[in-house]
Amino acid sequence: MITKQIRKWLVSGFLILLASGTVSAQTFVFTAIPDEDETKLVERFRGIADYLSEQLEVDVRYIPVKSYAAAISAFRNNQVQLAWFGGLSGVQARALVPGSEALAQGVEDQAFYNYFIAHKSTGLERGDELPEGVRGKTFTFGSKGSTSGRLIPEYHIRQRFGEAPESVFSRVGYSGNHTRTLRLVESGTYEVGALNYKVWEKELEDGNINTDDVRIIWKTPGFPNYQWTIRGDVDARFGEGFTDRVRQALLDLDDPALLESFPREGFIPASNDDYEPIRSVAKDIGIID
Repeated sequence: MITKQIRKWLVSGFLILLASGTVSAQTFVFTAIPDEDETKLVERFRGIADYLSEQLEVDVRYIPVKSYAAAISAFRNNQVQLAWFGGLSGVQARALVPGSEALAQGVEDQAFYNYFIAHKSTGLERGDELPEGVRGKTFTFGSKGSTSGRLIPEYHIRQRFGEAPESVFSRVGYSGNHTRTLRLVESGTYEVGALNYKVWEKELEDGNINTDDVRIIWKTPGFPNYQWTIRGDVDARFGEGFTDRVRQALLDLDDPALLESFPREGFIPASNDDYEPIRSVAKDIGIID
């Protein structure tokens, strides 16, 4: 649920930008779910804003938000017209804004997957299924609204044990994002956690994981995940064909530095139907109606 505090922060922040002239009525504004550390997100998406401004020949601005719920709220309230959502947040946002479309996904987002990770103190090793030995351990999800940080891990926990996570683990927490999940398990604050494989692999590549302290214990099957979603009314505001121009700009993005910052090989077309499996799973476990 979107709290009054989040809505107040979001609206006031947007109005300040509007009043200052930073955002005008003809500014194309986008946001992204805060699935990693904010500094990384700001660097990544300011680069995307510059790229889109050049390609679309309009003023494009990125506005960060503090939570998944705030990203969905900004999209619903037309404070942003485009968003980089996860699978679940995209399904939720499009349901709130008729005519909204999933435009593009990363090549890797067709069959995304999670890693379940464990602290060395558990003695757990990697296997072909989620090990029985996780039972009774402490466990952290990422954000409550995250596809790879909550929805998919909870689905597999329920499939494996036939019980809710709160019955399987001695304590269940929510770190807020994938990077913090990694740090909490690496430090032993939580014994087990789940995060998206892209964050793990990027942190590993950058030398930011102590593999003596934390290890992968299971890799989930693939599922559709991140995507760019656009509101259905942008053509009325920015001109006929604007949606198609945004889609094409995203598909044409080939700057190695920008793609590496996601990290993605590139972007490919996506549709709302691609995310029906996510909607179905979310409904089955009671996250959406």
